[in-house]
Amino acid sequence: MAEVPQDWQPVLRAWAASPAGQGLLSFVTQRQAQGAVIYPATPFKALQLTPLASVRVVILGQDPYHGPGQAEGLAFSVPVGQKIPPSLRNIHKELQRDLGLTAPAHGQLAGWAQQGVLLLNTCLTVEDGQPASHAKHGWEALTDGLIAAVAGLDRSVVFMLWGAHAQAKAALIEAVAPGRHLLLQANHPSPLSAQRPPVPFLGCGHFSACGRAGVEIDWARSLPL
Repeated sequence: MAEVPQDWQPVLRAWAASPAGQGLLSFVTQRQAQGAVIYPATPFKALQLTPLASVRVVILGQDPYHGPGQAEGLAFSVPVGQKIPPSLRNIHKELQRDLGLTAPAHGQLAGWAQQGVLLLNTCLTVEDGQPASHAKHGWEALTDGLIAAVAGLDRSVVFMLWGAHAQAKAALIEAVAPGRHLLLQANHPSPLSAQRPPVPFLGCGHFSACGRAGVEIDWARSLPL
């Protein structure tokens, strides 16, 4: 946590001192002692690359990837050399459809994070081969606090809420700052839901909508670290 920018630190410190934070840290320590393989090695990477003062867009994921070498602490992103996951392939497809961008050959999104796109999973760790294995153990109290901190900024931020899990955070954002932020909602980019109603991800136009709102991100800049 020490490497996280100072403007995130009050949220992190309050969480670490809370029952939820203490419970999560104890749980992770116990699982490690029991031999569990936990991903990613850098659970706070999204905060490290995107200080609170720099946040312009928030993309909410749910759970880190649970395969070896995939998760790196940025929602939807995988390191260079890893196979691009299906949901990220659909994100690339929508960028091509919406903005005419050619899909990159890799799946790392650090170039977005460095421009103020907070790529935040609502649960920050997972065990090998066990999706959602660390859900409801205390991470959500932290990530809700981080979302609330962004919502409390005195300027408009674009929230891209893809799927029911992310959309459930709309009420939290609105409770902090009613009407201040642009909430773009669509189905999750997973192949299971990307083309289904009520709002298919493929065709949602969220990236161009972000630009029309005056938030200019170079979405083609997905250069690796």
